[in-house]
Amino acid sequence: MIDVTKLDGKAVTINADLIETMEEIPETVITLTTGKKIIVKESRQKIKNLVKSYKQEIFRNYIFDEQID
Repeated sequence: MIDVTKLDGKAVTINADLIETMEEIPETVITLTTGKKIIVKESRQKIKNLVKSYKQEIFRNYIFDEQID
């Protein structure tokens, strides 16, 4: 899950695994696999970095849990 900011200033959390496409026009439009579109303040690159960090965290936690067992 990643946190982004809608144009009205409200913070929302979205499932990073549901992101299908992103466009900057100049706002960033996130299209989810469900067809829903969310317009956010963050740049496309910022969202890519958030998704990357989120997935790295999941992977690290998985590796850590495997080492404990």
